[in-house]
Amino acid sequence: MDDRIIKTEYSELMQKSFIDYAMSVIIARALPDVRDGLKPVQRRTLYDMHELGVRWDRPHRKSARIVGDTMGKYHPHGDSSIYDALVVMAQDFKKGLALIDGHGNFGNIEGDGPAAMRYTEARLQKITQDAFLADLDKDVVDFMPNFDETEKEPTVLPVKFSNLLVNGSEGIAVGMVTSIPPHNLSEVIEATKAYMRDEKITTRELMKYLKGPDFPTGGIVINKDELLEIYETGVGKIKVRGKVEYEKGKNGRTNLVITEIPYPMIGANIAKFLTDVAALAETKKTADIMDISNQSSKEGIRIVIELRKDADVENFTNLLYKKTRLEDTFGVNMLAIYNGRPEIMGLKQILRANVDFQFQVATRKYTSLLAREMQRREVQEGLIKACNVIDLIIEILRGSKDRNMAKACLVEGKTDGIRFKSKESRVMATQLMFTEKQADAILEMRLYRLIGLEIDALIKEHQETMANIYRYEDILERRDSMAQVIVNELDAIQKEYGRGRRTLIENGKEAVYKEKEVEEMEICFLMDRFGYAKTVDLTAYERNKEAADAENSYVFICRNTSRICLFTDTGQLHTIKVSDLPFGKFRDKGVPIDNVSNYNSEKESIVLVTSQTELNLCQMVFVTAQSMAKIVDGGEFDVAKRTVSATKLSEGDKVIGIAALRNQNNVVLQTAQGYFLRFSITEIPEKKKNAIGVRAMKLSEGDFVECVYFIQNSVPVTIEYKGRQIVLNNLKVNKRDTKGVKVRV
Repeated sequence: MDDRIIKTEYSELMQKSFIDYAMSVIIARALPDVRDGLKPVQRRTLYDMHELGVRWDRPHRKSARIVGDTMGKYHPHGDSSIYDALVVMAQDFKKGLALIDGHGNFGNIEGDGPAAMRYTEARLQKITQDAFLADLDKDVVDFMPNFDETEKEPTVLPVKFSNLLVNGSEGIAVGMVTSIPPHNLSEVIEATKAYMRDEKITTRELMKYLKGPDFPTGGIVINKDELLEIYETGVGKIKVRGKVEYEKGKNGRTNLVITEIPYPMIGANIAKFLTDVAALAETKKTADIMDISNQSSKEGIRIVIELRKDADVENFTNLLYKKTRLEDTFGVNMLAIYNGRPEIMGLKQILRANVDFQFQVATRKYTSLLAREMQRREVQEGLIKACNVIDLIIEILRGSKDRNMAKACLVEGKTDGIRFKSKESRVMATQLMFTEKQADAILEMRLYRLIGLEIDALIKEHQETMANIYRYEDILERRDSMAQVIVNELDAIQKEYGRGRRTLIENGKEAVYKEKEVEEMEICFLMDRFGYAKTVDLTAYERNKEAADAENSYVFICRNTSRICLFTDTGQLHTIKVSDLPFGKFRDKGVPIDNVSNYNSEKESIVLVTSQTELNLCQMVFVTAQSMAKIVDGGEFDVAKRTVSATKLSEGDKVIGIAALRNQNNVVLQTAQGYFLRFSITEIPEKKKNAIGVRAMKLSEGDFVECVYFIQNSVPVTIEYKGRQIVLNNLKVNKRDTKGVKVRV
């Protein structure tokens, strides 16, 4: 039994298992092969459709039939992955060249998903049949057993151009990702021919033919000068903008019309773009938007934004580029399987790999064709020779007892047992010496082939066969001849399937948006006890001063260009631009403070609300539940971030009181157990905002500071504590860090 137990290190076993899993995902699932530009699921789906006969010139077949057959024969990884691959290959807005002709609802550019596979139908596109699957019967690629060894499938399809560039690819493997943009078919073919003419050609020279990516959604690539480095290294970022046009609208207004979108905006990002544009108006980033509508249809993208009469159209367009996905980035990482391993490749490397593959395919193709023509020549020569001695052949056939006797005479010259009319015929029969294939062809030849015209056709066919043999031998022996054949095929594909470029490539100017200068003025900030905040005009506040002070927890004057600062018990400072708050009438409800800041009312409580301008003019005093106190210069809180730490807290501590120091002389601390301590504010030292502070009061075990009061000696302050009125100014002034006095009730 011990001999069967294999002892191994657990970490080594896990490492090996994970590497095996990762390589399986990388090679057999997620990454395309540089030769045909297809992932295994795509290759298997196309091959299965070819085997099913679902071709471009035949009726569509149910997608469910194709998916089921593919899964049962070649790809046992679930029907959803196969159907998803089939759908993407049929979507012309995702692929530079659609490989499948879909019939039914195959989704749309706005992100709506396809119908279930039982409702849709599909067949191969003509170019897929012509350029991807045409020569599979000529032994041009290797075949391997499928997962259960009941079928054979090609390891790669004999694609006649660089499909990896034309259709691009996106995929996520284990620890790596591929992202290759689609390109124009005609430009890829021109670049391929340029490389074939001069294998020492540089990437810069290749880009005279292949200008850059050509997205099916069009758009404008705006970083033309960066493309060279991207195509040399295979890595980089392509900046894409949507195409914008301007039209005259109603009442002298201008309509901004988006007719092409950036490729990354395909799908749900179109809806997000519309939401982002609406948000620009809601958050008052711009007041130029009157209306927005999505008028897109099967004819193409059309998103219309109606602007105000006095709108700066160019400035608004730049705002869309800056604040929305109308300008987006396509991350390039040209990773593909090359010689059985993943490799990041530049443009020239991809073309080199593809051209080498084309020569391999052509070599195997014409070797196979040459072998077929040689066989045909052998048979044709035998039939021509037989026609010349047809009387002797007939005599042999009539004198033989069976087929084997006749064949032995034709091949080996054996005449035993065969009756001849004369000795001369017997002698001539011994000299025939046909080959096995020639003899079989003679024995199967029909009598009508003896007609004169048929003999002439046989001779003509033999001449054509010899011409093919000479041509195939020339192609196989001379690389230039083979190169010309490949170029001719590329030219034919380009002539039939080539189209104009959709994406414009240029060095676009950086979008610069100039915000309209706001006239600076003083306004009044109001925030009620429910956390609803707003700003109103000073005259409106003055008219309703009594109601405003009574109904709101925080009321103060600030500038419309300033910030509102919220200090919370968790020691955080949240800032809000005053311009982000609604400015309106006194009786308007306002907006929840949570909606315009990072403040979370469920996790923290507001201790103080003030303006940034006020902070810059004074010092701030902090007191916590554990009686830690400090003074901080208000200038330290002049920050641009929406949320920063206002003070450092010990574990379990929280801020109880914060105040801006003006004329206060003393601070009074009240604890939960009824102790009161009054001491001079001058005893609290000034610290940095990230300091904890000093102890302000000695606390009994389990006690904590419950309330903090900042008072002036000349202004009496009376509070009610458990039904008793206490004048804080009458409390004895003690030293900081003492216990204070207990108030009896």
